[in-house]
Amino acid sequence: MIRFATIGTNWITEAFIQAAKRVPSFHLQAVYSRQQETASAFAEKTGATETFTNLHELATSEHIDAVYIASPNCFHAEQAIMLMNHGKHVICEKPLASNVKEVEAMIDAAQKNGVLLMEAMKATCLPTFQAVRQHIANIGRVRRYVASYCQYSSRYDAFKQGTVANAFNPAFSSGALMDLGVYCLYPLIVLFGEPKDIQAHSVRLSSGVDGEGSIMLDYGDMEAVVMYSKIANSYAPAEIQGEEGTIVIDTIHTPTQAHIHYRDGRVENISVPQPYEPMYYEALEFITLIERGETQSTINSHAHSLATMKVMEEARKQTGIVFPADK
Repeated sequence: MIRFATIGTNWITEAFIQAAKRVPSFHLQAVYSRQQETASAFAEKTGATETFTNLHELATSEHIDAVYIASPNCFHAEQAIMLMNHGKHVICEKPLASNVKEVEAMIDAAQKNGVLLMEAMKATCLPTFQAVRQHIANIGRVRRYVASYCQYSSRYDAFKQGTVANAFNPAFSSGALMDLGVYCLYPLIVLFGEPKDIQAHSVRLSSGVDGEGSIMLDYGDMEAVVMYSKIANSYAPAEIQGEEGTIVIDTIHTPTQAHIHYRDGRVENISVPQPYEPMYYEALEFITLIERGETQSTINSHAHSLATMKVMEEARKQTGIVFPADK
């Protein structure tokens, strides 16, 4: 059994736990929260054996093998590095950190300590996304990638009334690009690597974060356009356009349906059945890597995470979005 602890007591942590429980070797040993009352309530809800309110005690515990981190973005690097320095494997929610410097420090800690560090990007681990990778040669020379993730935030109405939640507070390294735009960029990086150049635009909110934005990425013989928003909805699918056909993907953040529309009129369904929750597949990838003694994923690799953060950091520079973590 691989004994897990979790950091964060929100819905996404609960979703990860429920999905990971489908993996036979997963065991939820402990949960962490700064408040004992919160930790105890979450442990009872999820079936954890232990609770922690001190991060150092969690890091040094002999009962923990791996930790899932779902704290606010600004805490990812500090928490992950402390855990890895004490030999813990880490799967950390996206985005991996606040900026390039923090991602580099996390990768360095993972390599020095010989532990597994993986960004919890669910989209790229899903069966249908893997099918897209396998079939992309079928559409000939790729010329354009288009993806959007625009979802009106449940906290935006309160923001307009003067209440600034974490999702709109730069102190937590948040905003539309960090929370949603990363879902458009990470699959792009996995498929095509780092771009030659980018041009970014965004709509800044009064708190200093971006409410929405778009990035055009130059790959020389192809281009990519990504759009993201926390202040409006989009229902558009993603597309990878090639000279011989176009792959249409239902949603880039959780791809479950993908079809190739060929120039001759044929349509090929390349979707792969997904019997379990989306987060199961990232948990399975992470746990399988631990069991094999691997220290990074070939899908959500260190290089992919670093390249994605480089794009996001450059986009923030171009649009004037600055976090306290950058200083």
